[in-house]
Amino acid sequence: MTRAERQKEWEQRIAKYRASGQSVTEWCAANDVNPERLWYWLRKYKTPKETAPFMKSTQWLPVEISGQSPEQDSILIRVGAACIEVKSGFDPALLSGIVRVLATLC
Repeated sequence: MTRAERQKEWEQRIAKYRASGQSVTEWCAANDVNPERLWYWLRKYKTPKETAPFMKSTQWLPVEISGQSPEQDSILIRVGAACIEVKSGFDPALLSGIVRVLATLC
């Protein structure tokens, strides 16, 4: 079995495990999987490297600004414990990257 095939197999197993609502012990017993192997792959996909199928997607929320005064040229964005002040003329790509990083850390 190639590395890519093994990875795909474990991606499917992890998806089934997560969808089951069972504990690791229960799911492994029902599916004839060694719990230590499942824990290994769960840990492996918690790290940023090669985890695209398991990465949290960024979810943007709509924002409505009402009653904004002309002198107000910034907004505060809170992500977990972090607070970001965004001023007019900001770089949207940079903000997106910062929010992604904060979402994984917070």
